[in-house]
Amino acid sequence: MHLDLSRHVAADPDAVWAVLTDIPSAHRTLSGVLAVEILTPGPYQPGLRWRETRRMFGMKATEEMMVVAAEPPHSTAIVAENGGTEYKTVFTVTPDADGTGSTLRMRFGARTAHAPAISRVAMAVMGGLAERSTRKAMEKDLADIAAEAERRAG
Repeated sequence: MHLDLSRHVAADPDAVWAVLTDIPSAHRTLSGVLAVEILTPGPYQPGLRWRETRRMFGMKATEEMMVVAAEPPHSTAIVAENGGTEYKTVFTVTPDADGTGSTLRMRFGARTAHAPAISRVAMAVMGGLAERSTRKAMEKDLADIAAEAERRAG
């Protein structure tokens, strides 16, 4: 599964980056996140790890996330792994040419190369539903990030 979404934000890249990388406040910013537990205290940089609990498919799901790349205020990559499936999310923040805001882009991919055969079969069968649910969650995350960046930018 691969998804690529973007959204205009009426805030500069620094304001968007500040919200995007404020992991301790993610449960307040992102309506889909129920809780965050920081596992490696410190600044937002490669190696930062946290547990994020969301409601997915009507159930609570907790994933351990890790920053694998960060180029402030332009891009970051985050990975998670569950049951042999690797999830990677790449965010990019691009300033508007006219200086009125930014474009926030979110690319998400799930790779099941190391997943057990039953997991790969389930992903193939449930793929469409999973993709629609994931797209909806990503769109909501982008809207929440944009709203908070715009609020902070005042």
